[in-house]
Amino acid sequence: MSSLHVLSLTTTDWRSFYESQIAALKSKGIEVTTLSVPGDHRALDDEVRRRTPVDYFRYLPQVLREAANGYDIVHANYGLTAPFAAAASALPTTDLPFVCTLWGGEYVGNRYTSVMEPFVSRADRIIVPSNVMADRIDHPCEVIPFPIDMELFRPIPREEARRYVGWETDERVVIFPYAPSRDEKNYPLAKRVVDGVEDDIEDDVTLRTVANQPYVDVPYYLNAADAVLITSRYESGPMTVKEATACNVPVVSRDVGFVREVLESVSNSYVADDERALRSRLATVLESGDPADGRERIRDNSIHAMGARLRDVYDNCLEAETT
Repeated sequence: MSSLHVLSLTTTDWRSFYESQIAALKSKGIEVTTLSVPGDHRALDDEVRRRTPVDYFRYLPQVLREAANGYDIVHANYGLTAPFAAAASALPTTDLPFVCTLWGGEYVGNRYTSVMEPFVSRADRIIVPSNVMADRIDHPCEVIPFPIDMELFRPIPREEARRYVGWETDERVVIFPYAPSRDEKNYPLAKRVVDGVEDDIEDDVTLRTVANQPYVDVPYYLNAADAVLITSRYESGPMTVKEATACNVPVVSRDVGFVREVLESVSNSYVADDERALRSRLATVLESGDPADGRERIRDNSIHAMGARLRDVYDNCLEAETT
């Protein structure tokens, strides 16, 4: 198998699923150079830091210079990087095949959809992480789920996990795995659900938000929780559901993204849409105190499986270029 060198463009190289993708590619002997958009886009507890158009103007010459360094493929990760990948692909000196992976937020409530879409449609291959996302776009695409690092995301005894993250060992904890400032994640609903559950089970329940933690620490936070609560208005994933499932941590979630597909046959985890049902299902989980049993059900989402599928996409692109 010949070696490949991929130029990977991304808006946020610190996201867990992006880091897992890079690990997947490296597992197949593919060399990857990541070039991130300058500036920072990050949701903090009380605000969302956003990049400016100037950051993207600065990005274009960086991409064009880097693309001239002998790559085989340019891979845009998230639709906002598609215009830059298309520009790099079109350089007379490079003529690179162009692959685009959509993350999910490109076509739902995004004011830049009309800017991204024409460039996404020019990609040689479009990849999406779920069937839900595939249904949103009008172009042929390949569904390749984001992988889970099964060695990192594994069951950890709750007391050990709580000592690691510094939480009290005897409290009931529900995790909201996002910054409250992200409106689409609907923190107010999560707060109301947990407040109501306290009345139902007549016990204190702590709602903790977990965001922007180091990737290697996330499994400890998940295992430190009695349950993970997802109240998002919309999702293409969310990856937290798969990560929690790999840890056998119960999840209660609205019916968004691929949640129902992941949790359909997992014990002590539930999908519910309205506030009353979320509250009832969360109370059931907390009163049982049992773990979930989803780990064995998501082993097909491994890093090695994704690496093999991405390698096939790249090889097909390069083969098409020579015919």
